[in-house]
This record gives sequence, C-alpha cells and structure tokens, in this order.
Amino acid sequence: MIQKLTGLILFFYLFLLSGIIHAEEVTLPYKGITLNANLELSQNKSITDGVILIVHGTLAHKGMEITSALQNLLKDNGLNTLAINLSYSIDNRSGMYDCKNLHKHKHTDALSEISVWIDWLKKKDVKKIILLGHSRGGNQAAWFASQNDDPAIKSAILVAPMTWDEKSVAENYKKRYKKDLQPLLEKAQKLIKSGKGDTVLTHTDFLYCEDTSVTAEAFAGYYAPDKKMDTPFLIPRIKRPVFLALAKDDTIMPDLIKKAAALSDNKTVHIKVFEMADHFFRDLNAEELAEEIVGFLKDK
Repeated sequence: MIQKLTGLILFFYLFLLSGIIHAEEVTLPYKGITLNANLELSQNKSITDGVILIVHGTLAHKGMEITSALQNLLKDNGLNTLAINLSYSIDNRSGMYDCKNLHKHKHTDALSEISVWIDWLKKKDVKKIILLGHSRGGNQAAWFASQNDDPAIKSAILVAPMTWDEKSVAENYKKRYKKDLQPLLEKAQKLIKSGKGDTVLTHTDFLYCEDTSVTAEAFAGYYAPDKKMDTPFLIPRIKRPVFLALAKDDTIMPDLIKKAAALSDNKTVHIKVFEMADHFFRDLNAEELAEEIVGFLKDK
C-alpha cells in the first residue's frame, strides 16, 4: 500500500513538473538594461515549431490576467508563446508600471523591443512568428507588422487594439484630469524643438498616472497627433493575415467596432466580435478567444 501511494505521489510530482519545465523566464541585454519575457512551450513542442509573441497593454506587464490566461490556454492547444515585458526604460522591469518612476519612454519604443525579441527567436531557428497584441500592445504589434516584411512574421492577432483620434484623446484627458491637454502638449513640443526634450515636467498627469514626472519627449511621444496610433488605420497596411478580436462591451475602446466595420471587405482581415466580452476578455471569454485564435492559425 505504501509502495503504491509512493508511486502515485511520484506520478503527480512528475506530472506537475512536466508543466513547470515548459515555462521559462528569458532575458536579453538591451541598451544597457535587461529585457525579460515569459516563454511557454506546449507539451512535446520545440521552440522551432513556431511562437506567438505577445505584447501587453499600457503600463502593464507580461503576467497580467489576459496574457497569462492566453499563454496557458494556447499552450493547452499546442501553441508556443513568448509574452514580453516592455521595459519602459527600466532595468528588468516586473509588475505594473510604478507611477513614482520618471516616465522617459515613448509609445514607439515598443517597436524596437519587439524587433529585438524577434531577432532572438530567429537566432533560435524560429521561422514562424505570430504577433499578438492587446490594447495599446495591439497597436504596437500592428505598427511593427505594417512596416516590416520579414517572412518569419506570418500573421498578426490584434485583441481589442487601441484606437486614436486627436479630438477623443483631448476629451478623455480633460474628463480624467479636469484640465486641457493642448497647453501641456505645446509646452512639450516647444521644449523638443529647442533641443530640450529630456526636460522633466513635474506634477504632470500622464497616461494612467496622476501627478507624475515625465520628460517632454515622452509626453509628446504619447499625445502628439499621429494617424499610426489608430490601429484601424494601420491594418490595411499589414501585408499578411490579420485576426481582429473585438469585445462588444469594450468601454475602453468604444469606437473600435464602428471603425473596424470599414475593414469588413478586406479579405486578409478576419474580424470577430465577442458578444459577452469586455476589453480584458476575462474567464470564459478568454477561452473563446483562444479557440478562435487556434482556428485562425490552423491554416496559417
């Protein structure tokens, strides 16, 4: 009886260990700091079988709920994933961005970090890479895909990606912080023009951070008008299949479904509206999303 019980304990230990060894935190040197990411390999799969590279949303991190859920669900469906942590110019960053830190990062910094991770995958002999981004990360993934024809990048999956227009950004800033955006943006742009983009603007409201410190260059990097910040504008410029996952109850990107309607005739874009989902695709919505991703990638 004791021998049988010992055998069962050993079996379950090995079963749990088999799941653990497929997860690995990987790091890379980058411009004097360390980048990190979470690599999840599906059972009986090698990294050379292909990888989905996941980019998180604004000031978030690789371990946030939607990212962790997708990594687990996709792994169960035989797909490898690499969830990267955008550094925001912080060494070996983890967790949500601490608003006490000086913001000296820009929206477009993500493009070069995505590039570094893609190069790392290619050095591992990965020839099939799927870009997946959520929220702002969806825009950054789309932006990267729209200007890169690397044959290793096979398709893009954009989950509730960011929309953008100058009027809405100004209105949302005014609603959130009870002050106008334009004077602050003009101040930042003036400093940049005079070669003082690294000037620190203290007691400034920025993104999700109230009363924080941000460089002029960083402030303009997120708020200056640029059509490429609007993901539906980028999608027709992506020369590979795109899966656009939309949430019916998305209150963070409320205009996304309407804007996406203009893409319905684009044969390279697969659009799916998830009727019960909000911006973060929680619980069963994550399972449905994973199923749709698996179906989309089946013939890709």
